Amino acid sequence: MTTPDLEHLSKADPVMARLIAKVGVCAMKPRRLPPFQSLVHSIIYQQLSGKAAAAILGRFEALFSRFPTPEEVLAISAERLRSAGLSRPKASYLLGLAEHAVAGRIPSLKMCQDLADSEIIERLTEVKGVGRWTAEMFLMFNLGRPDVLPVYDLGVRKGFQIAFRKRALPEPEYLERFGRKWSPYRTTAARYLWRAVDSE
Repeated sequence: MTTPDLEHLSKADPVMARLIAKVGVCAMKPRRLPPFQSLVHSIIYQQLSGKAAAAILGRFEALFSRFPTPEEVLAISAERLRSAGLSRPKASYLLGLAEHAVAGRIPSLKMCQDLADSEIIERLTEVKGVGRWTAEMFLMFNLGRPDVLPVYDLGVRKGFQIAFRKRALPEPEYLERFGRKWSPYRTTAARYLWRAVDSE
C-alpha cells in the first residue's frame, strides 16, 4: 500500500525509499488531546523513561481524581505537585503553563486549525519549560501536522546518520537544509529516521 507521503519521499530521496521499503508502512494517528493536557504530558515526560513518567502522570492525576483543569492546577501548591514525584522545576513549569492557559495564551485545538506551525511554536515556547522540541512534538503527535522535522532531536539525527551512513551526527542546520527535499511530508521522514534507529 502506498500513500502520497511515502510516494513523495521515495521519489525525492533514494535512501528514504530504501528505508521505507525496509521498515514498511508506519502510520501515526494524532492524539488530538486538548493542548493544555498534551503539554502537561510532554513536560512530565521530559528527560524521563516512559515507565517513570507514566507513574508520575498517574500520581499527578490522582491528586485531582481525574485530569485537572488549569484552574485546578493553580489552586494547589508546588509542594502538592511535587508529592506526585515531579521535580521542583517541573512543578513550576506546570503552574506556569496553567497560568498561560487561564490567561487564554494557549491556543485551543480549534484555534490551532487556523495557525501555522511557526505561529504555534512561537505561542507555546513563551511558556517556561516548553522549548522548540516540545512544541514540535505537540505539532507532530497531537495535531498530526505533516511537515515538521525536529532537527534538534537526537533520534532523528542518529537515524539520519545510520540511514545515510555518515561518520558523525548531522548538524541541525545541515539536516534542516537537506530535509527540504522531503517537504511537505517531513513528519513522515522523521518517523522513518526514528525507525532507522530502532531497527539498527
